[in-house]
Amino acid sequence: MTAARERTDVRRWIGVLLGLCCGAGVAVQARINGDLGDRLNDGIAAAVISFGSGLILLLVVSGFSGRMRTGLAAIRRSVHAGRLRWWHLLGGLCGAFFVACQGLSVATIGVTAFTIAVVAGQLTSGLVVDRLGVSPAGITPVTPVRLGAAALAVAAVGVAALGRSGGESGSGGGAAYLLIALPALAGLGLAWQQAVNGRLATVGGPVPATTINFATGTAGLLVVEAAQLARIGWPTGFPTEPWLYLGGAIGVFFIAVAALIVRWIGVLLFGLTSVSGQLIGSVVLDVVAPTGTRLSALTIAGCVLTLLAAAIGVLAQGRTTERA
Repeated sequence: MTAARERTDVRRWIGVLLGLCCGAGVAVQARINGDLGDRLNDGIAAAVISFGSGLILLLVVSGFSGRMRTGLAAIRRSVHAGRLRWWHLLGGLCGAFFVACQGLSVATIGVTAFTIAVVAGQLTSGLVVDRLGVSPAGITPVTPVRLGAAALAVAAVGVAALGRSGGESGSGGGAAYLLIALPALAGLGLAWQQAVNGRLATVGGPVPATTINFATGTAGLLVVEAAQLARIGWPTGFPTEPWLYLGGAIGVFFIAVAALIVRWIGVLLFGLTSVSGQLIGSVVLDVVAPTGTRLSALTIAGCVLTLLAAAIGVLAQGRTTERA
């Protein structure tokens, strides 16, 4: 029993470390896709490029990896046999909406405010997803401490929104609240995406699960972009800086690692640890390479509150594991 508990603790802390790395990568991805969407004047096109490039990368890997093809076949058989539901394959739609929100809002509200809003959505839906046992980690109870951590994160996004609606943001208060509401909605979907991708990963492995995620998301984005192009036409030009096209590769890393470690630590704990990495990375980016916005005192306060919520959630999850 003691050895098993020690293995669980080791896996939990490895998962926490990987979650921090994922979060830092997501902050960088948000800046890249936000800048690309701003340059193209089309946030959906930036999302298509990000998801599409990630899908191409995964398909190339699939062509050389028999193990990956075996994993995809195992997922297909599980769906046909009913062990996986068809809706387990749709997590990529939530990821597509998240990436689209990066292109639509980051250039205006900044990476830090974007991240705080996503966090609030993740923590709120993470409670529900874990309680329902959607992820392969099973059912995790909603304790008062975990509920308090999520509530604190929701308060943090309100503080950040106040900071964005002030004179420093360069946009009207109503627009600022709307642009922060978008990533908050995206965060609601991310917890469910991570849970269903974890289910796929238990059957076929994290990379096949990631491939399905990118295929579904790319298909959804192409439908939306087709309507967008019919309305506003093609972008007049594409930027030449190579780094603006790295969002897909970063997304592959994030989704694959998330699908792996959500089995170890659950959706909420993964969300909390990755959030910490996102917040640290986003503040660094907004300070070192700011967009048209500046960090306000209220936004920094919201960031601190969110980090506190993450710390509370990690401790609460650890106690729950020990009692189990």
